[in-house]
Amino acid sequence: MDELIASVTKSLGLEPDVAQQAIGAVLRFLKENAPAEAGTLLEKLTGSQEAIDAAPAAGGGGLMGALGGLMGGGGAGGLMGLAGQLQDLGLGMGDIQGLAQDIFAKGNEMIGEEQMKKIASAIPGLDQYV
Repeated sequence: MDELIASVTKSLGLEPDVAQQAIGAVLRFLKENAPAEAGTLLEKLTGSQEAIDAAPAAGGGGLMGALGGLMGGGGAGGLMGLAGQLQDLGLGMGDIQGLAQDIFAKGNEMIGEEQMKKIASAIPGLDQYV
């Protein structure tokens, strides 16, 4: 996890605690919306639960979160809610895409590209971010 936090901190110019919260929000989203597919990644990514625990509570997210709530919890609606949470942490849409790419690159390294494709395909709309 420290390596991923350092990578996100460097690539997005975030403070390490914000990077950890952002990673945690994404990991929580994956855990809740693609549990079977994401399980292997979460098991192998040491510190994933700590990052999830450090993430802001789900359900916030300003306008994007409200739109996500109107669209339903999972899938594209859930992605909008996640985007809102990440925007509340100060990330722009380009940063959100960069964050997803960093997380998926680490996932490819840890559990393989095929497994990461399964995670992306389990959540409608996620592929536009990775």
